[in-house]
Amino acid sequence: MSSIRNIFRGQWSSNVRLDGKTVIITGANTGIGKETTKDLAKRGARIIMACRDMEKAEAAQKEIIEDSRNQNIVIRKLNLADTKSVREFAEVINKEEKQVNILINNAGIMMCPFSKTVDGFEMQFGVNHLGHFLLTHLLFDLVKKSAPARIINLSSMAHSWGTINLEDINSEKTYNDRKAYAQSKLANVLCAQSLAKRLQGTGVTVYAVHPGVVQTELARHLSTPLKVAFAVVKPFTKTAVQGAQTSIYCAVAPELEKESGQYYSDCAHATSARAARDDVMAQKLWELSCQMLEITWD
Repeated sequence: MSSIRNIFRGQWSSNVRLDGKTVIITGANTGIGKETTKDLAKRGARIIMACRDMEKAEAAQKEIIEDSRNQNIVIRKLNLADTKSVREFAEVINKEEKQVNILINNAGIMMCPFSKTVDGFEMQFGVNHLGHFLLTHLLFDLVKKSAPARIINLSSMAHSWGTINLEDINSEKTYNDRKAYAQSKLANVLCAQSLAKRLQGTGVTVYAVHPGVVQTELARHLSTPLKVAFAVVKPFTKTAVQGAQTSIYCAVAPELEKESGQYYSDCAHATSARAARDDVMAQKLWELSCQMLEITWD
């Protein structure tokens, strides 16, 4: 196995194949998710593109099949802002798929105006954390049965700005788009940590990933001052291809087989914020998430 890593840009290459493996990637039709899908498709994996916009998904699917020459790319509808959609998606997967070797919780929304999901959750917390939390829960047994398997949560360095506001988790008392985003990204890291502990000894490993500051559609909700600031730093940001590298690394790298519950950036282990290493808060968040979703997950 040969690998090359560029520390600054986080570019990583490897000849590892994924033939016979099944991968689910949420938000696979655009940005980081699409580039991750392209790479893993070229490695021979069966890819299930879990997407909200089926028209865009079909266009991306066609492009990825042509690019990778891998015909085993399928799309399934998934709206993370609607628990009914998440349950319907999981039901199809559990019925039709014999295995899920890699689950990449990639989709996300960033700094949007205040709104709620179908179930009444604050949109960023609902999509970025609760939607993926429920999806992982519903696929948990299948993923464990597929071991060795991996679960990857796309987080962000923004988690370091975040706090979990247990008393106002849906930001109904006060809403700040930046704080709500940071809370959801902190939840992603804490969830990876909790999952890793629950999966010890099962052959399933878990990773939280910071992709970098990436030029994707996520920035569409930024306020005008932030858009101006983003334009200034754009020459120093990553393309979607570069932003996908750490997700690919965590999905593929053989040296990570025994690593779990850690945080990665630029294709290397990184140190998460102190708040992301709070075991007590991780457990409280887990319990609250189960309560909000009305599920039992010990």
